[in-house]
Amino acid sequence: MGSAHPDYGFMYPVNYGYVENVFAPDNEELDAYILGIETPINDFTGRCIAVLHRLDDDDDKLIIVPDGLTLTDDQIMNQVNFQEQYFKTAILRRTEDTPV
Repeated sequence: MGSAHPDYGFMYPVNYGYVENVFAPDNEELDAYILGIETPINDFTGRCIAVLHRLDDDDDKLIIVPDGLTLTDDQIMNQVNFQEQYFKTAILRRTEDTPV
């Protein structure tokens, strides 16, 4: 939140980071949007409620929230649209039938 994208210079209106030593298909550390925290943070432990899977890019992003917070797909997309508007993105969620 409040930091600039390293390549394109736009400001992140939400907290954004990565999971150390966990690599995404783009061979970079796995990115995460941290939603539901309205102040800038340096680190965070929360709950992953979804994965944003980019259908036209080799980059997935976790959706991390504080325990107890739930968001609809529309609420997620409204918060991450500043960046995801440039990609074809699917929101993936675990269901009770999804194996762990």
